[in-house]
Amino acid sequence: MNIEHILTATIQKAVADLYNAEIDANSIQIQDTRKEFDGDKTIVVFPFLKLSKKSPELTAAELGEYLQKNVNEIASYNVIKGFLNISIATSYWISVLENAAAQGAQFGKKPVTPQSPTVMVEYSSPNTNKPLHLGHIRNNLLGFSIAQILEANGKRVIKANLINDRGIHICKSMVAWQLYGNGETPQSSGSKGDHLVGNYYVAFDKQYKKEIEELTQQGMSEDEAKNAAPIMQQAREMLVKWEHGDTETIALWTRMNNWVYDGFAKTYSRMGVSFDTMYYESKTYLLGKQVVMDGLARGILYRKEDGSVWADLTPEGLDHKLLLRPDGTSVYMTQDIGTAIERFKEFGDMQELIYVVGNEQNYHFQVLALILKKLGYAWAHKIYHMSYGMVELPAGKMKSREGTVVDADDLMEDMLQDSIAISQELGKLSGLSPAQAAEIHEMIAQAALKYFILKVEPRKTMLFNPQESIDFNGNTGPFIQYTHARICSVLRKAAEQGLYPPAQLPQVECAPLEIEVIKAINRYGESISLAGAEHAPSHIANYVYDLVKLFNQFYHEHSILNEANENQKLFRVALARQTATVIESAMNLLGIRVPERM
Repeated sequence: MNIEHILTATIQKAVADLYNAEIDANSIQIQDTRKEFDGDKTIVVFPFLKLSKKSPELTAAELGEYLQKNVNEIASYNVIKGFLNISIATSYWISVLENAAAQGAQFGKKPVTPQSPTVMVEYSSPNTNKPLHLGHIRNNLLGFSIAQILEANGKRVIKANLINDRGIHICKSMVAWQLYGNGETPQSSGSKGDHLVGNYYVAFDKQYKKEIEELTQQGMSEDEAKNAAPIMQQAREMLVKWEHGDTETIALWTRMNNWVYDGFAKTYSRMGVSFDTMYYESKTYLLGKQVVMDGLARGILYRKEDGSVWADLTPEGLDHKLLLRPDGTSVYMTQDIGTAIERFKEFGDMQELIYVVGNEQNYHFQVLALILKKLGYAWAHKIYHMSYGMVELPAGKMKSREGTVVDADDLMEDMLQDSIAISQELGKLSGLSPAQAAEIHEMIAQAALKYFILKVEPRKTMLFNPQESIDFNGNTGPFIQYTHARICSVLRKAAEQGLYPPAQLPQVECAPLEIEVIKAINRYGESISLAGAEHAPSHIANYVYDLVKLFNQFYHEHSILNEANENQKLFRVALARQTATVIESAMNLLGIRVPERM
């Protein structure tokens, strides 16, 4: 049983026996003892003073004596003013390690059962007019990681990707390809499909800017020029054709989107992210339009003179939101309405629908929930926007339409080359075959990228520094991987010596650092719960780094395989093995693999 539960139950009994009173379990405050004091757990005594009618010190002493007599897990206690510090017996910590080892890879996690609540996590949501970039990397890593974490919290998780495969931005790439492509394909150019289509998106923007400049020189205002630019007119005409099912337009759209999907699949595979279900805006927007028209008929929405349809959100302190343009085409909000409705129809009473989207869309998701509520959907409050900050490089922000986007594929390849260079410089992978070294180089590169991004609290804007991320020292993915590989080396040598710790560990005298490592291992479940509750993988990253630091301190101060006492040696092998298990489990929640050799 958890020590906090044991203490809580015994304190309730102590108050009844000592003071002939009852106390609610929620009013009992148990904290980790501060480092400057002796003890493991601290009980705040002040809530008991009205019952004891005694001083804080005397009340604490009476409770401490009662607990020590009635709880075998308590070794000693001390009183500091109104605080009772409890020292837990070594035998208890050894039992904690035994129980953790018995649970294996499931340690710290809650099982997923048929009764588990369902949660959907939508992430990635790329546009089919350009390749994935650094911002998408943060999105995908956050989405995949929080899905892993929620599953570890006992939730049935559906990982969803909504492909933004329609709209004016898609038509821009299509128009540019028609104008400048000369039949170019990924096969004819040797270019990855998403990169090829992205090049035409950039080409559209360059021509658009040129036409705006020409029109403003002829006397138009900038807004007038933006509307009148011929290439933009072509894109708008193409969007109308698409929504009316024009055969040639649909054929070109299908062809170019398939190029992009092939490219995305390669990027997702290398990034190590996956999805359980895919949605396409080209299908979901129709339901959104239907729902909007129904809301108009019911008087919930209204139509302007130009034919556009709007939601009035001024009673909620917001403004008016466009849902259908004058030409009848839909906007992002319309299709998001349809997608949300479709998901709740498909998966029933989901506990939460999580959208992993950058913080520039905070207003969008606030409005989405409000409109769905106005339209009468009782589950509207279950929409949660997992907002995150933008990613910047030392050189500055990314601007995709100017063709200066930090491409995800290029970044991952650069990380790999850095991994190879640093590993060779340090001699980390000497003795491995070329195939083994190549696999580990990729693992190191991915760990450097993923850990550096995920260790930052999601809502914060972050600066990604590739050089810092791949360091083998400090708070980095490669440092944690190296510690895991070091432990695996110790375990291999232990196996060669026939050292296999029994299920019931020997009772030994543990050094303070050994106890601290066990305490850190024991906090893994709390870390998973906190990360799930706050939708923040950074809690897992910070947890595993703290565990690794503690283990490395223990490793440098205490011998494992050269320990003379056989029982002590077995215990330390067990401690090392469970540390490695938790490191691997925690890193897996971040989507990171850990090698056994480095």
